[in-house]
Amino acid sequence: MSSIFADRMKTLGTETAFEVLAKAKALEKQGKEVVHLEIGEPDFDTPKNIKEAAVKALNSGYTHYTPSAGMPELRQAVAEYISKTRKLDVKPEEVVVTPGAKPIMFFSILALVNPGDEVLYPNPGFPIYESLINFVGAKPVPIPLKEENEFSLDPEYVKKMITKKTKMIILNSPENPTGGVVTREQLKVIADSIANRNDVFVLSDEIYSRIVYEGKHESITQFSGMKDKTILLDGFSKTYAMTGWRLGYGVMRKDLAEKVAQLMTNSNSCTCAFTQLAGVEALTGPQKEPERMDEEFKKRREVIVPGLNNIEGITCKKPHGAFYVFPNITGTGMDCRKLGDHLLYNAGVAVLPGTSFGKYGEGYLRLSFANSVENIKKALDRIAKAVKKH
Repeated sequence: MSSIFADRMKTLGTETAFEVLAKAKALEKQGKEVVHLEIGEPDFDTPKNIKEAAVKALNSGYTHYTPSAGMPELRQAVAEYISKTRKLDVKPEEVVVTPGAKPIMFFSILALVNPGDEVLYPNPGFPIYESLINFVGAKPVPIPLKEENEFSLDPEYVKKMITKKTKMIILNSPENPTGGVVTREQLKVIADSIANRNDVFVLSDEIYSRIVYEGKHESITQFSGMKDKTILLDGFSKTYAMTGWRLGYGVMRKDLAEKVAQLMTNSNSCTCAFTQLAGVEALTGPQKEPERMDEEFKKRREVIVPGLNNIEGITCKKPHGAFYVFPNITGTGMDCRKLGDHLLYNAGVAVLPGTSFGKYGEGYLRLSFANSVENIKKALDRIAKAVKKH
């Protein structure tokens, strides 16, 4: 019997984080206590000034359609913010606002990548990259991120893998799931390798750009000619604890922005009006709360990394950004999916297997430390006992 679904649906992946979250919630309904280290979501509340801006917008009648590319106020605020933080000259017409940052990935790939094209992407990496590459009929070309390189990419490898069929290179720094960062020197090698290729674009996922623990965030847009070759993806979910608000944006050359806005018109019509005004307040208002969150993440990093390294069979590199650790669990004798299930069902700790982020994630787990120090310590104690018992 033939399937009722279109063939393209066979190529579409998912995010295991939400699957594990559902399993954990089911256990909680049965009365079991679960420590959540699986979901990449800050445990802080959205800052008060941002919420107040949204309430004010609602009470002022901002409950109607907006331009597909975003409200002029937010596009202007984003242009000024990116101009300041990335040292670029960004104009509002080069900004497209979307309901969450994920649509920028989807729309950029839909607008630029043809069936048969090749797209280089980090592996282990955010699973939606590979999913969308497959969905449009392109060829995913993984860039292995290795523990011995601090989970940063090898630019010479990237250079070697660029072919006549390459249409896009996806970068993510700081990186999910490893917390690795790409250095200025590494970015320059990549920029130089595509300097003479007008048909190769970079999708630079910089959603964790404000959560960097050593040094400063580096963007490939800083190099000559790269602004017009790059789609810079950023948003509000991680920096401002606004995951449920669904607000993100892309910065790209004007002609591409028009195409992405056209895709917005055909899919979502527009992004929520009062949410966009909250975004204006987030970018232009006080920054003490996101800075406080970052300091708290750093404190938690100093708890979870040594805690994992004290567990027999587990070793863990210190992440340089984001709020994830990617410990090596090969010493436990279990593969990552088996250990993940063991920790969830027998220890009450929800984590993600490394293979949720690609084939090069085998032998690792991803743990989010976007949770309290108290809960992290509780999780570490449970993991240690569960591994020892096994």
